[in-house]
Amino acid sequence: MTIKDTPEEWDVRATATPFVGNKTSVRTDDVVMPDGSVARRDYQVHPGSVAVLALDDQDRAVVLRQYRHPVRHKLWEIPAGLLDVPGENPLHAAQRELYEEAHVKAEDWRVLTDVYTTPGGCSEAVRIFLARELSEAEGERFEVEDEEADMELARVPVGELVRGVLAGDLHNNCLVVGVLSLIAARSGDGLDALRPAEAPWPARPFES
Repeated sequence: MTIKDTPEEWDVRATATPFVGNKTSVRTDDVVMPDGSVARRDYQVHPGSVAVLALDDQDRAVVLRQYRHPVRHKLWEIPAGLLDVPGENPLHAAQRELYEEAHVKAEDWRVLTDVYTTPGGCSEAVRIFLARELSEAEGERFEVEDEEADMELARVPVGELVRGVLAGDLHNNCLVVGVLSLIAARSGDGLDALRPAEAPWPARPFES
């Protein structure tokens, strides 16, 4: 048996969008269940995101600390951002986010992992990249606003992040998944065996 997620779409009898926000919306679908009954499902429609686990030559990850109002916490995270343009190349978006949030560029890019963050209630799909061979970006720093104006930036050893994840001290989804995927890749076939940065992403199709 091959363990692999497969696309499938159940019949929808009716759909509505009771809320439309700046970047996301809420949709209500009446979905036909396997026994023929119809159940209502509410979920957030999300454009998708990218995140970057950027490692320097001392095996430290670029992380930032930012206030997240829904959970009332300041969370340590890896650079990340929305796919603002439909069909946007996720690699280009990740490179932009690394530049804007950390003022860093990377020469070596690979796909670390792809995840659905909350598939029971949100359509968000995230591609997490591994970026290596870091250097300071050229030009002026990106002008931040809102929550990002209070953002802290640091470089933290990977081992310290792993300990924080397993101790329950670090909670950001992309940081947790990214760091543990990195450890799994290192203990498996190695980082050079990871998918190329332009690998297909069926959850958010794009053009190279």
